[in-house]
Amino acid sequence: MSQFSTRNGAPWVPVYLTAINGETCIGCGRCFKVCSREVMHLYGLDEDGNNLGIVTEDDDDDFDGELNRKIMVLDNGGACIGCGACARVCPKACQTHVPATELVE
Repeated sequence: MSQFSTRNGAPWVPVYLTAINGETCIGCGRCFKVCSREVMHLYGLDEDGNNLGIVTEDDDDDFDGELNRKIMVLDNGGACIGCGACARVCPKACQTHVPATELVE
């Protein structure tokens, strides 16, 4: 029996989000929309790749014309519960997930 299980006792291993590749992320926001834990946020980048800050859904600001592209950033990894919803909706497979059994401290 695994050390993790579902409510009914079935074996289950959480798979935690540990990284997002900013080179391949297209900033679509699908992963953010399915995550109920605020594990990641959409950030704006200028043309040099400098972080301009969090882009909010209702924010029409383009950072004074500096916004070049958006990427998702893992900024609260400790809140991840390992459900894998973000991986299932990512069209670019730019996320790294690690099973809880491999994250033993």
